[in-house]
Parts: sequence; structure tokens; C-alpha cells
Amino acid sequence: MGSTEEDTTTSKPTSLYDAASSTEPLLFKPTTGSAYPSPPIEEPPQSGPSESDPTQSLQISFNYGPRPFKDLPFLILFLLFVLCTFAFGIFSIFHRNDNYSNVSAFTYDFNSTSCVQDTSFLSSQLWVSETSFFALSSSSLWTYLVWTLVITSVLSVPLCLLLLLLLKHYTKQIVYVLLPFFIIMPVFFDVYWFVACSLSSSCSDAFPLVYRILVLVFILLIVGVIVWIIVANWHRIELTVRIIGVASDALSRNLGLFLVMPLLTVGLLAYYASIVVFLVFSRFNGKIVAKESNGEYTCVWKQDSWVPAYFTLAILTMLWSLTSMVEAQVYVTSGTIAQWYFSKDDTKPHRSIRRSLRNAFGPSSGTICLSGLLVFVVRVVRAAVDSAREDVPGIVNLVLRCCVNALMSAIDFLNKFTINFAAITGEAYCTSARMTYELLRRNLLSAVFVETVSTRLLAGVIFVLSSVYAIAVCAILKGVSDLGVNMYTVAALAWVLLILVLGFFVHVLDNVIDTVYICYAIDKDRGEVYKHEVHDVYFQLPISRNSRSSYPSRTLDV
Repeated sequence: MGSTEEDTTTSKPTSLYDAASSTEPLLFKPTTGSAYPSPPIEEPPQSGPSESDPTQSLQISFNYGPRPFKDLPFLILFLLFVLCTFAFGIFSIFHRNDNYSNVSAFTYDFNSTSCVQDTSFLSSQLWVSETSFFALSSSSLWTYLVWTLVITSVLSVPLCLLLLLLLKHYTKQIVYVLLPFFIIMPVFFDVYWFVACSLSSSCSDAFPLVYRILVLVFILLIVGVIVWIIVANWHRIELTVRIIGVASDALSRNLGLFLVMPLLTVGLLAYYASIVVFLVFSRFNGKIVAKESNGEYTCVWKQDSWVPAYFTLAILTMLWSLTSMVEAQVYVTSGTIAQWYFSKDDTKPHRSIRRSLRNAFGPSSGTICLSGLLVFVVRVVRAAVDSAREDVPGIVNLVLRCCVNALMSAIDFLNKFTINFAAITGEAYCTSARMTYELLRRNLLSAVFVETVSTRLLAGVIFVLSSVYAIAVCAILKGVSDLGVNMYTVAALAWVLLILVLGFFVHVLDNVIDTVYICYAIDKDRGEVYKHEVHDVYFQLPISRNSRSSYPSRTLDV
């Protein structure tokens, strides 16, 4: 760790405030010790006599030192879920009954009073399955679909890098050029579908004129809502464009994240694949038994009693793993960007991604599991409330939904920026949530502004780019193939694949925006400037009205 700490040593950043600012309150009382060591920049100068400053060790910065394990009970609980899932899954493989798929080949034998297998039926069924498989593989639609998706996957990588480069250098031009297409593209697809469906006899028979008009009007109403959102947030677009530009610059200086984030996703998919295999084999656990109905005996499959419980366990484990992996990606991104932020100008910290990965899957793994569990619970509760709308009548339904939505919104607000802060400091989840709230409140910063506008703009950008790509795919397929109407299906799937990849890119960029925001808040709290270009932009963010009366405002002279 010695060489690593030397690489991360930074020079003293520019101070924003005078010496009197050191007497302003920090997050905790001076009697409470900090749980993480300060980086080298926190050491007081040695030129004069050493004076004890009780607030010096409480200033927030990136914790480069060894971090203790936090939230261990939730890590142990998560590992217990995973171990049980894999243990029962392995048991299901060795305990399977291969006759599951051949139930129809069994007949009841009155002599033995049991079900016996008819081998001739099995061989004929296998031949039919192989024939249908090869017939499907020879389909031209299948061939064009596979090649289109493969080419889209290959092109998505340079498209993401190109988009990042454009957002870094030409953010304003990209946003203002594509902004009209937020309206043009949905209207174009809506009108095109209406006309094409009216001209097609099969489509017009399936969708009468009244239904087509309803769909046309519904899409136009959605476009009207989009127009209203743009107009309502027009005064924020200029600032949001600058925020996206700063975040793109930060992400471009840490391009290793483009390799690490997909690898984490691939690891999750491989982990999922093993659980899916376990789920498939768990269905093979049972036996074929005789069932009597009205004096007639038939052979049916009877599943073992533990299989439904295992399905529940495996699905819960998969969902918890998904949310935990998302939080882990946020953690790694935040830790990497924070190290860049608190480093010298134009220098890249040594092994910053490796350090973030080690912290994420080491000392802070319990914190990530707890955060993933909270996100998972919020999603499940909201889905349960939405599905119960018709079951609970009248005022009871309304009160229940209001209470649950209020509680879930409070948890979402609590979770906002918590993992970003935990990645920087290494604190436990509850401590990070409290410190983040106090940090933003003390510095008069809002916890919601950055998220609302930048995410919508980036979502609109990737929607337009994916739509243009889908139109290009459709035009190419029309010229080189004879798929007919099926080319729209292939183009739509290519659009879905590209928008998923670009959506993942936007997700990473959103995490960068949140991390830079927290780093800026830490800078403002400490009265220092590590990145002047960030302060030039984030200084223009609105002041939180909820904190204005409790804390005096500061003049940030950048």
C-alpha cells in the first residue's frame, strides 16, 4: 500500500474561504472520532508549531487507507441465500428424474399397478423435435435477425465511445440539434404506422379505424407531455448541458470503466446462467405416478414438495443479486471518479479502478448488499401495491397507495447518493446516508435537481440515435433482403438492443454526474477547490430552500 498511497498524494487544493471557516460545524461533534483515515492532503503544515484542531480529522475526503468491514450481517445473509441456492441446485442435478419430459410415453400397467414406459413413442418424438429444429434453423428470417443483432452489438462499442467524445467537446451542439427530434421522431413513427396500417389489408382488418385513431391520438398526447416537459425545464437546459459536459470529461479520463462495467454485467449473466440451469433441473425432481379419475388411470408427473420453495428462494436470490450488482457498479464508478476528482489536475490516479473493485467486493460488500436489499424491497412493494389496485376497493386502496408511495419515496430519497458517499469514505450504509443528507443540507444543495433534467435529456438523445439506427437498418434490409413485413421486426429488435447498450452508457454517465456532485459538495464543505471546471458549473445549481433558513449562505468565489 505504500507505493499506492504515494501515487495518490495530491497537492493542497485552492482554498475558497478564510481561516474563520474552520470554526463552522461539520457533520458530527468534535468528540466523535472518524472511522477512516484522512489522505495525505489532510496533514497540517509542519512549518509552525503544531496545534490541535479537533475538526481536522473530521473533514471528508477519499479514504485511501485500509477500510474496516461494514454491514457484515447483510453480507452474511446474502451469502447464505446464495449458498442455499447453489447447494439445492447441485442437489437437484444429481437427484433429477430423466423421465420428466417423457410423461406421455408412460402408460398404466394393471398387472404391476404402476406406470411403464413405451420406448417406440420416445424415438418418434425425438425425430419430430430434431426435424422442427433444423427447419427453424434454415429460416431466412432467423439468419438476418442473428446477423443484424451481431453487427449491432459490434457497432455499439464505437458508438458509445463516439457519443462520449461528442458529449465531451460538443455537448451544447448535440443537445440542441437533437432536441427537436425528441418530438419529430415519435410523431413520424406514429403517422407512418397509421398510414401503413391503413394501406395494409391485414393490418386494417386487425385494427379497425377507430382503434387506429385512438392509438394515433394517444401517441400525440404523449408527445404533448414531452413538449410540456421541455418547455417547463427550458431554463435548466443550459446548466444541464454544462453538467453533462463536465461528467463526460470525467468519464473520458477513466475509460477503464467501459471495460470493467460490461465485465461485471457478463459476470452477473454467467451467475444467472448457473441459477437458471439449477431451476431447469429442479423441475426434473419428482416421479411419475398413476392418477385415478372416474375409474380410469392416467400417468402424471408429481413434483417434489421442496421444488416450489426452491423456485422462490432462487428468484429472490436472483433479484437481490441484480440490485446488488447495480449498486456495486455505482460504487466502483463513484470510487474511481472520486479518486480522479481529488487528484492533481491532469493526472490519473494509479490503480484507481482496482482500488474501487477491492473496496466494493471487500470491506464495503455488506453495504452494497444492504443497499441492494433496500432497492429490491422498494421495487417488490411497489409492484405488489400496483397489482393490488383492483383487489382493494375505494378509499382503502387510495390511502394504502398514498402511504406506501410516501414510504417508498422516502427510502429512495435516503438511498440517493448514499452509495456514492460510501464509495468515497468507506462508511457503513446508515452512517453514509446520514452524513450525505447533512452534507447537502449544510451546504444548501438539493438532492434531486441533478437527476431530474440530465437523465431526461440523455434518455432523449439515445432514443433519437437508436431510432435513426433502426431506420437505417430497415432501409438496408429492404434493399438486400426479401423479408417483407418481417424487416420491421428485425429493425425493432436492433433498436431495442442498441437502446439497451446506450442506456447502460447513460446509466454510467448518470453515476458520474452524481459522484461529481457529491465531490463538489465535499469541496464546498471543506472550503477548497480540486477541480475548477467543476466548480464553474456546479456553482450555478439552485440553493435548497429547505436549508436556507437553518444555515448561512456562503459566497463561492471561483
